[in-house]
Amino acid sequence: MSGEIDVSAARRRDVLDALRRGAVPAAGLDLLAVGLDRFERAAAEDIAAVAAGGSVFKAVRGEYGSGKTFFTRWLAERAKKAGLATAEVQISENETPLHKLETVYRRLTERLTTATFPPSALRQVVDGWFYALEEDVLAADDKAGDDAEALDRAVDELVDRRLAEVGRTAPAFAAALRGYRAALAAGDEATAAAVLAWLGGQPHVSASARRSAGVRGDLDHFGALGFLQGLLVVLRDSGFRGLLVVLDEVETLQRVRSDARDKALNALRQLIDEVHSGRFPGLFLVITGTPAFYDGPQGVQRLTPLAQRLATDFTANPKFDNPRAVQLRLAGFTEASLVELGGRVRGLYVAGTSSGAAGRIGDLVDDAYLGELAGAVAGRLGGKVGVAPRLFLKKLVGDVLDRVDQFDDFDPRRDYPLTINSAEMSDLERNAAANRADDIDLDLG
Repeated sequence: MSGEIDVSAARRRDVLDALRRGAVPAAGLDLLAVGLDRFERAAAEDIAAVAAGGSVFKAVRGEYGSGKTFFTRWLAERAKKAGLATAEVQISENETPLHKLETVYRRLTERLTTATFPPSALRQVVDGWFYALEEDVLAADDKAGDDAEALDRAVDELVDRRLAEVGRTAPAFAAALRGYRAALAAGDEATAAAVLAWLGGQPHVSASARRSAGVRGDLDHFGALGFLQGLLVVLRDSGFRGLLVVLDEVETLQRVRSDARDKALNALRQLIDEVHSGRFPGLFLVITGTPAFYDGPQGVQRLTPLAQRLATDFTANPKFDNPRAVQLRLAGFTEASLVELGGRVRGLYVAGTSSGAAGRIGDLVDDAYLGELAGAVAGRLGGKVGVAPRLFLKKLVGDVLDRVDQFDDFDPRRDYPLTINSAEMSDLERNAAANRADDIDLDLG
């Protein structure tokens, strides 16, 4: 049996509660990372490069259920520990179309998070930036604090200097920041909140709030790139070492109209080129997609310049894939790796139980049983092991480990006929199970 895992009670509870719900934990993914060790060195190098003022782009490929979301959240955890802010944006035809970068930027600010602040952390970041600027002004002139008006003027001048590069392409970004600060100084919280919303790309901000900040209209596609550049400056000056942005499920653009798809592919090409040009120092941009998106006729291959930028040789044995390549391949789970994952979760669970329950778990939920459970869950999903991890962990924690922990006479082999209800399946899992509408009873005895 896997050894106990040394982790705080709160962290352990959060991870196990998420698994009971069938969700990816918001934190603690390093405790569950199986098969990602081959990416650790390259990921650390990329994060260090971004933290030093560089910029990095990566494309993650994998079939549905291969763990793309888990991988990017694992990467985000590592980025936060290194002092980066993060944002995960789900690309979708209706909510967040990739060809509308102003919408992508808005979702980014809505989901902006740091090691300290949950989404949206935009206000905390901006407030921290102004505080840092005031501290810089006072450090340069310790008498500046004696005159509030002089301090405000000095901070405004420093805003202009810090955002000089951004101002050439997005002058409204600096104007909105000054307008936000002025509204706060005047005690007008409503206007300050409205201006900050406009700065975050939100539409339909009142005309009076925009006038007070000296800005007009809504953010457009091209302005979004300038605002992203400005956000990176604000993050850096606020003490953050960069920003990891994940554009998840980019393959969904294959299902949109051809004109919108071509615009989206070109927007992606533009983003990649801007990252590589050095326009966004401190940006780590990651996209995820299926092999069909990268290789099929309705995806990347429709735009030759984009296909050239993402081209990666995957003809060799997957064990020799290059983690430093622009495109990273996730192989997905096998039954052996699923058992290894189950062992990690079991060890995490045992660390929070009594010695008596730990002994029963060791006897009754051994590796052999984990293999039986993994095989049974995967079997009911058409043998697609890569689709099984979510349900496997949900059943393991909520139906097996919890019962062994609480009931002295519970034996999962004897007392637990695995039941998977169609209602608890995702669309992907339902498809893998051949759209069975009935409950599925399996005897693991």
